[in-house]
Amino acid sequence: MTSRREPRLADAAEIAAEQGLTPSRISQFYTERAENAAGRTFPDPVDKRGRARLWNHAEVTEWFADRAPSRLAEHAPPSLPPGTLLNAAEASRYLGYKNSSQVTTFVRDHPGYFPEPDVVEEKGTAANPYRRQLWKVETLQAWMATRPGRGRRAGAKEAPPLPDVPVDGDPEELLGASQAAALLGYKTVGSFSSSLSQGNLPLLKTTDGVAENAGRQNGRRRWTRRRILEQAAQRSKK
Repeated sequence: MTSRREPRLADAAEIAAEQGLTPSRISQFYTERAENAAGRTFPDPVDKRGRARLWNHAEVTEWFADRAPSRLAEHAPPSLPPGTLLNAAEASRYLGYKNSSQVTTFVRDHPGYFPEPDVVEEKGTAANPYRRQLWKVETLQAWMATRPGRGRRAGAKEAPPLPDVPVDGDPEELLGASQAAALLGYKTVGSFSSSLSQGNLPLLKTTDGVAENAGRQNGRRRWTRRRILEQAAQRSKK
């Protein structure tokens, strides 16, 4: 007897991360009964996880395959030398975003989704310091070529796989976003970060520390393995 394989389910945050959109945009496709270029409406959810709608991942992926290219997918950035440094607002405009704070939002709310800055300048005074983050044009171009969704270019490399993280390690060890994503069963750091920012991982709203002596990772959020596994257990019950 052949067993039936259960379909993979995904919430709006996971779909958004894969397609390079926002969770609210995914929900809008559903509520507005959006049609793709083939005239098919956005699929109906098949289940729920708490208050979050869940879709059949294969059905949604098929729907997006026939969707007209987005404005970002057709955006052609200006010609600049690869080594040119751009700040967050300039990088946002270079990438085609209307919101000049989009890169800042990526860095702040979606750790691991956007590349680390190539240069960090310490500015201000001792009483009022601040950091100025700069990205090389070649770094932005590489991200454009590999980001999720229809904006990916032909022949682009896939995002690196998540690390293999043991569940039976030190429960108090501090782990980063990629390790948390792996333990929670996400496919990418981006989908984990989107889900976290949408409030779908309440136990991880509180961090247990930040990265120190980790180069570009300094200041990144960290959680204990114990907290992440507790969130994984809670997530599996929904």
